[in-house]
Amino acid sequence: MESEVPSALDRFVRGRGAAALAFVWGMTEATFFFLVPDVILTLLACRAIRPALKGTVAALAGALIGGSIMYGFGLYAPEGARAFLDHVPAISPDLIASVEAQIDRRGLYAVMLGPLRGTPYKIYAVEWGAQGRSFAGFLLISIPARYVRFLLSALIARAIARLIEPLTHTSARVEILILALVWIAFYSFYFARFGW
Repeated sequence: MESEVPSALDRFVRGRGAAALAFVWGMTEATFFFLVPDVILTLLACRAIRPALKGTVAALAGALIGGSIMYGFGLYAPEGARAFLDHVPAISPDLIASVEAQIDRRGLYAVMLGPLRGTPYKIYAVEWGAQGRSFAGFLLISIPARYVRFLLSALIARAIARLIEPLTHTSARVEILILALVWIAFYSFYFARFGW
């Protein structure tokens, strides 16, 4: 068991910086960044659940702002927005066209389920705007579309951290190593499937 003195990581997790980082990560991932906020949320959750839950709300707020920016980009400059998206790793013109077709067929249902399946939310934001659909509807469906996965990631990470606690002894180094390996494996598979 680690000593009673909190590590630098634990002080960060319990401080304002963790929620601020989750907010910025949520906003940048909704616009141009390609690593999901779940990366930081799972780290927070391994160390303490309450800061992780605050982080999920902060990441959601950031994602809603980023999604709003991308909606506006799609609404006012759809071709420019699509060209911008094409430069983000793992996003291709085929994937963009697929999201456009999903929205045509399923509307808000596509926006809700697509990001939960791993298709970047930013594409749905751009295509929803490009089709001139309701901003209010997009913003409302974005709340569960983003938050459900953020919350599940944090809760699952916390449950696993508690389950393997006898092996890790809540060591920050061990938890970071395990998380790094999990996320490296995840993104290796993701980029192998969708391309860089």
